[in-house]
Parts: sequence; structure tokens; C-alpha cells
Amino acid sequence: MTAADATSEDLDLAAQLVRDAGRLAASMLAEGLETHHKTSISDVVSDADHAAEKLISERLIEQRPDDGLVGEEGARRPGERTWYIDPVDGTYNFLSKIGIWCSAVGLTDPDGLVLGAVYHPVADELWVGGRGHRTTCNGVEVDELADAPLAELSIGSYLPPARLKADTIGGLAPLLNAISGAATVRVIGSGSIELASVAGGRIGASLHVGTLPWDWIPGAALVEAAGGVGRVVEQGGHSWYVAGNAQAVDEITAAIQES
Repeated sequence: MTAADATSEDLDLAAQLVRDAGRLAASMLAEGLETHHKTSISDVVSDADHAAEKLISERLIEQRPDDGLVGEEGARRPGERTWYIDPVDGTYNFLSKIGIWCSAVGLTDPDGLVLGAVYHPVADELWVGGRGHRTTCNGVEVDELADAPLAELSIGSYLPPARLKADTIGGLAPLLNAISGAATVRVIGSGSIELASVAGGRIGASLHVGTLPWDWIPGAALVEAAGGVGRVVEQGGHSWYVAGNAQAVDEITAAIQES
């Protein structure tokens, strides 16, 4: 049985949710925010994260009462279809007034990724795409992702400082082996903008380890809806999240598995 395409109603709702949440967060940032640290100095949360998640979750409860919710800041509700919410992705950038942050939602069903929507307020770019619907940026379809070798592409990733010490760097061998095969590396600090950029052909591929679902699902849906591949590779006791054109994803997968 073929998986059902994303509906235009769900795509329109997702677009509205991320646009409104992103604009709310931007207005709150301009007015001043209280912030809190979660697991580290760079893992922060603000009142804007909570307010934007509340906006999205309340609308979903009202408009999609049978669907489940999983939000970064704690929204939870079971459902066969599940919306994943990242109200402010790139909070460290957001609070540092670095203009690379976004609001993102993704929808899954038992067959996998249904859709993703990402709104980047600073650039005023709205990315939407899903099963049966080519990814668009501000309503314009992106080009289909064509095969290209990793050596000719940039790769987006992140090098966690705590794991760059001599006694722990061995655990990053798959990551280092993979990124060494790329033309260059970009660390931008927002997983959903990074994946949207892959879908749009701006960044060639993306590779991260241990990605959380709200950081993966919205953008991975955009990559797949652009004709690319999103893949999770299990290696060395870790899950490696890879996205890009099919050829690059295969090369990154091989590099991870060789480490």
C-alpha cells in the first residue's frame, strides 16, 4: 500500500504555525527575554521558546485534535500521526542576536515523514514540503537534488567542544572521516535551517550524531521532498543522521561505517 501524500491543508497549517511562531519569537527578542540554561552553557531556553511552543501546540490541539504532539520544551500528546515542534531552533544564535535561527514543525505517520515546515524570520524565508509535494522556499519550488560527489560539496555539521579532547576524540572518528571527504564544512547552529539549506541546494549535505527528533524531522522531510535522502546510520553505539543527494549520502554512510 502506497503511503498517503501530505494534504494541502496540513501543509498550509504547518506553514502558518511556523510563520506565526517565528514572528512571535522575534518580537519577544526585540522586547527583551529571560533565559535559562538546560544541560550546558550553550544549551539555553528562553521565554520565547515556551511561548512559541504554546502557540503551536494549542492550535494543533484545536485544529488537529486526533494528532499527537512532541515539543522540544515539553509538549506531549499521543497520536498515530505526530507533530514534532521546535519553536526556536538555534536558540544560542537567537539569544546572541546571530540571525540564523528558525521555527520548525514536522509531521510523521506510521509510514514515516509526511511534511516539514521551517520559517527563518531574519531572512523572511518559509520552507515547506512533504510527501508528494516538492519543497518550496517562499512558494517557489526548489530544484530536484541531483547526484553529486561529496568531494564537490559543502557539508554541514557540528563539532562538540567537549568531545574534541584527546581522550574522547576517538568517538568522533566517523564524523571526522566523513567530513574530511567534503569540499568544505559549515557549522551554522540551526539544524532545521541547515537541512532546509540542503533541500535548497545551498549546502551539499548534513551529518550529525544523536540528533533529537524535532531537530531532524522537519528538515529531513524537506530534503526528501526535494528528491534527496535522509538516513540514520547506526555505528559505534551512536546514531548518525545523514541528509543530502543520494550519492553524497551513500558516500557519507560508507565513511561512517569504515571508521
